[in-house]
Amino acid sequence: MFKLFGKSKPVKIRSCNENRKYGVAAKDVKELLKKGCKLLQLPLSGAQVCLYSDGTRVTEEFFKTLPDNTELVLLSKQQTWSGVVCDIGQLLDTDQHASGLIEAAKGLLSDETSPKKRKILTDLLLNLEDRSELETRDEDEDWFTGIDTRFKTKSAYMKFNCESRIRGYLKEVNGATKDLRTAKARAEFLKTSNHLAEMLKSARYNGCYFDRTEKEPNRLCTREGWFTCQGSFDLDLCQSLHSINPYGSRESRILFSTWNLDHRIEKKRTIIPTLVDTLQNHKSTDIDLSYFYRLLFTRENLKLVHIVCHKKGAHDLLCDTKKIFKQTRNTDKGKQTARGRKRRLR
Repeated sequence: MFKLFGKSKPVKIRSCNENRKYGVAAKDVKELLKKGCKLLQLPLSGAQVCLYSDGTRVTEEFFKTLPDNTELVLLSKQQTWSGVVCDIGQLLDTDQHASGLIEAAKGLLSDETSPKKRKILTDLLLNLEDRSELETRDEDEDWFTGIDTRFKTKSAYMKFNCESRIRGYLKEVNGATKDLRTAKARAEFLKTSNHLAEMLKSARYNGCYFDRTEKEPNRLCTREGWFTCQGSFDLDLCQSLHSINPYGSRESRILFSTWNLDHRIEKKRTIIPTLVDTLQNHKSTDIDLSYFYRLLFTRENLKLVHIVCHKKGAHDLLCDTKKIFKQTRNTDKGKQTARGRKRRLR
């Protein structure tokens, strides 16, 4: 629903040379230009704003009809913008594997990008030379541009890439210690996080998921290196049939960094808070840590998704209360009953 004229409208604004977006609220284009030029340090004289998606210039009348949080580009007098294609050109001409480039790719494939623009990017990638059959640094030097020299094969780097993502989840778990109220609870949480770390270490941080040389049950890709989107958390399949082969080219490798390992039961909103709340009043030995391990770090709860299929709203899925605690009491009782029956049989 659009806001009435006279009230401030929130939009996202960026320059044509940078990827970072800023939230700005303005009543009209005049106020937007004034705030935007000050924020992005551009000269106000001759400045204009246009739609990020296709470069349409935003006039005062057009501004009134824009939905909240529309993504806009602020241009100085001599600058032009023809839409997301500009970002695509910059992306494919870049030789650095930098965090800024990853953010650029995320911008290209965001929900706000039109299907037409996404198709342009997809077509460009399909037209790139496929070098997926090459594996070593000596065979495909371009693929390894910007990658540490210790990685000699594509599979080794992709395995490390996956391990790094999984390690990041463990780091988030460790960061939750501050949410515990008592020293006793914090001590139990430390035991828990250490145990989870040991489980991950023994599984080699599940780096096998991105390694095409692993056996089929362990990897998420084909032997050639093709990954298929598994669809959003609430769907069984990707309706858009997204796929990518990061082994094929440097560009595809970079864009694969925008794909997510998405937790169906959410890590930040659900799993970690549930673990913290449980440890407030229970010992770590009472908890079935293998259940939390599977939720946090394995394919049981992780789905590989294209950025468009990564829904960032609340998933509204909860941990299974029947699986949080170990079922030791019932097991022990069962063993005692069995022993009693054996005695009677004698």
